Amino acid sequence: MADWNIRPASTSDVEAIAELRAVVMRPDLERLGRYDEQGVRQRFRDGFGAAHTWVIEVGDEFAGCVALRPEEDAHWLEHFYLDPAMQGAGIGSAILRELLERCDGEGAVVRLNVLQGSPARRLYERHGFRVESEDAVDVFMARGVHGED
Repeated sequence: MADWNIRPASTSDVEAIAELRAVVMRPDLERLGRYDEQGVRQRFRDGFGAAHTWVIEVGDEFAGCVALRPEEDAHWLEHFYLDPAMQGAGIGSAILRELLERCDGEGAVVRLNVLQGSPARRLYERHGFRVESEDAVDVFMARGVHGED
C-alpha cells in the first residue's frame, strides 16, 4: 500500500475535490440516469464545508477526500472519494478504519448513503455498515447502531 496521509481541507481544495467527485461518481450517476456534467460539481461546491473534511494525499499529491460531519445522533461519513488510480490498493480501507476507530472511541454511530449499485457499498459492508433504508437512487447505511459494529 502506498504511503498516505490526511490533512484538514481548506477552501482552496474545493475545485480539486469537485472535479474528483465528478470523475468518481460519473459511472454510477450515468447508470442511474442522474449524471449532470455541471450539477455534479456545483452540488459539491454549494455544500462544501472544510471544517469536517480532510484531503487524502498519497506521496504528497492530492488523491481524494473524506468528510465526517457530526450531528446530534450520529457522525455522517460523506464525500469519500479516492482517485480511481489509487483504488484497490487498500488506502480507502485504511482511511475508513482509522475514522471508524475514532468514532468507536466516542461510542458514535456512523451513517452514510451510497448510490444504488455502487461498488463502494462492499467496502462499507466489510467495515460493519448495514442497510437502514433504501430507495431507487440511494442506500442509507449505519454502523454502531444498538451495539452493532
